[in-house]
Amino acid sequence: MDFTFTDDQLTFREAISRFLMTEAAPEMLREIWETDVGRSPDLRHKIAAQGLTALSVPEAEGGLGMDDVAWALMTQELGYYAIPDSLADTAYVATGLLASLATDHPARSSLLPRIAEGTLRLAINHPVNSLVSDAQLAEVLILIDGDDIHVVPRSQVDVQPRTSIDASRRLGRVTWNPTPATCVVSGVAGRALQARLLDRGALSVAGQLLGLAQRMLDLSVDYVAQRKQFGKPIGSFQAVKHHLADVARQIEQAKPVLYRAAHGLAQGDSNASVWVSQARLACCEASGIAARKGIQVHGAMGYTWEVDLQMFMKRAWALDASWGDRGFHKTRVSDYLFADGARLGPGHTFEE
Repeated sequence: MDFTFTDDQLTFREAISRFLMTEAAPEMLREIWETDVGRSPDLRHKIAAQGLTALSVPEAEGGLGMDDVAWALMTQELGYYAIPDSLADTAYVATGLLASLATDHPARSSLLPRIAEGTLRLAINHPVNSLVSDAQLAEVLILIDGDDIHVVPRSQVDVQPRTSIDASRRLGRVTWNPTPATCVVSGVAGRALQARLLDRGALSVAGQLLGLAQRMLDLSVDYVAQRKQFGKPIGSFQAVKHHLADVARQIEQAKPVLYRAAHGLAQGDSNASVWVSQARLACCEASGIAARKGIQVHGAMGYTWEVDLQMFMKRAWALDASWGDRGFHKTRVSDYLFADGARLGPGHTFEE
């Protein structure tokens, strides 16, 4: 069994990283976030032109047809460059749901080509999320009512804005009236798609948190190399090295856990939800320690608006409870571990 990424996946990631390095610099993001809508249609269109919004759209609907493993790389880049999470919600989480519908379903045939083109913004509601990201700005919302999944135009939804510690997030509390006309799937099929919707949402956040952790580590390393005390860079002091080494270790430990979860989802593994929760917890821990240690080496100035660290730190805090908080995911993991006949040990990590 080959556990390496393909050349196509790695090349695509490198291209997206180079693009975002130029087009999504922190000073540019600050300007966007200070606008009324907090979003840049121009940046969105440029990202779509790079092919990111088409990544997991099936080829029949104009996409590239790549799977969850590819997104495990892409979401890290979205986190690293602090791109608003609604992009992943549209291009990955919502796309996975729509692609699971019948090939002749009107919602699939009408929405997926527009996602691939980058001309559609979706927002997603789920019982584990009390607030919906980008609900005010979305053209279409995916909403859940019991076992039913609805695709609802923005005109049929009322959104009450809510603030976030992360200046880039646009949150809202959604109220609406379900109708048969907006229901796309229900019953057993609805529950199954809801479960996969939750898994993809949680995996998306896990990838972003890992990217955020890496960015906070890189910013901290740059800072301690420049900041001097007693005539020496503070990065030369052993205590500071230990702080940042702890972050690097946590990031490296979380990566294979994330990739294992992405592989499980892509292969339709019956235990994929457990792997996703494990990845979510590992990446939460990595981003949490990266934020704490970053603040320690930056000092109090790390909280200020002028310092880039606070952008990524606040995003990590905001995403920590998105698509299930730590208690939710710990429960899913513990239920599996303590169940009778749990398949534990290295022999069950990957099975052909």
